[in-house]
Amino acid sequence: MASSAELSIAMAAGEVSGDLLAARLMAGLRPQLPQARFHGIGGARMIEQGFVSEWPIEALAVGRMFEIIPRYRAIKAIQNALRDRLLAERPALFIGADYPGFNLGLEGQLKAAGIPTVHFVSPQIWAWRGGRIKKIIASVSHMLVIFPFEEEIYRKAGVPVTYIGHPLAEMIPLQPDQAAARRALGIGTGVRVVTVMPGSRMSELKYLAEPFIGAVKLLAARDPDLRFVVPMAGARQRAYFEQLVKQAGLGDVRIDLVDGDSHTAICAADAVLVASGTATLEVALFKKPMVIAYKVMRASWEIMRHMGYQPWIGLPNILAREFLVPELLQHDCRPQALADALWEQLSNGANRARLVQRFTDMHHSLLRDSAAESTSAVLRVLATSKSS
Repeated sequence: MASSAELSIAMAAGEVSGDLLAARLMAGLRPQLPQARFHGIGGARMIEQGFVSEWPIEALAVGRMFEIIPRYRAIKAIQNALRDRLLAERPALFIGADYPGFNLGLEGQLKAAGIPTVHFVSPQIWAWRGGRIKKIIASVSHMLVIFPFEEEIYRKAGVPVTYIGHPLAEMIPLQPDQAAARRALGIGTGVRVVTVMPGSRMSELKYLAEPFIGAVKLLAARDPDLRFVVPMAGARQRAYFEQLVKQAGLGDVRIDLVDGDSHTAICAADAVLVASGTATLEVALFKKPMVIAYKVMRASWEIMRHMGYQPWIGLPNILAREFLVPELLQHDCRPQALADALWEQLSNGANRARLVQRFTDMHHSLLRDSAAESTSAVLRVLATSKSS
């Protein structure tokens, strides 16, 4: 292998989650390759690790499905420019951090030109769009996966793969301290708390905020002493949610909006109403009963409904291979249904005990030193590419 002073490693992340993953990997690689140059497209966490971002990560940011269409040409131009730069430079390795719509296409062109590629995390081919495995075979030299069942999928397809564990399982303690979380939020130990998580994107709030607020209103009518905590991703989301709360006439209901600190809000809860996505796994790792909800524009829903391969949408249920917790999707995502399901999760002690045990087992299955595992895998790819 060339000396680390000569080593160029290109990376691309398109969202905050990928920025976090790539930064953890860089932290593991730095001691092994102290003079390596990491460059491409990245965010603040990667830059903290010495990454040189040649385009801002914000240039790639999009929301769900159809939101990419107006920005397709601009994003494609960035992909082409990065490809041309990397084909001319020929880095020792390209690492795509999530963002598969952008990275898999880029990886395919680089791999065809003889540049090894690593991708993490796996696209959810086990949930929908399974045909993507053909593109992955052509594009990826090595796949890093964060769920244990994904390893077998790639082995059967002939794609070199390493299960690295899920970084969230390292970040969240096996035994969360609910009392400390409540102290941080100024909530007493004897109060029942419902945490409400309608999503971080405005596109999610557009569809979920109103039914979630309607459910809060119904739950507060059942128990006026309930306290609600709502983590907010930013000022725009907070202003939008506050306006809907005002319109719903909930001035007498104790609703605390928390800026950014979703983990404390989850940890403090007795039950959680949560939008489908990574947050559902966070709630499970905090060992909390939950109701999962999902609602999008009709066209997106019809596409997803016809392309889905399994009956679950929430990550805890997918990992358990059963409906551990309720899922209320699209037309079923109504205030009354949400309130009824959440009340059961809040009030059923036997169910709570069962979920704590199942979620603890799930936590153990996801717990690895992900930075060390991914670092070892990347170093193996570098060594193999040098010897071949």
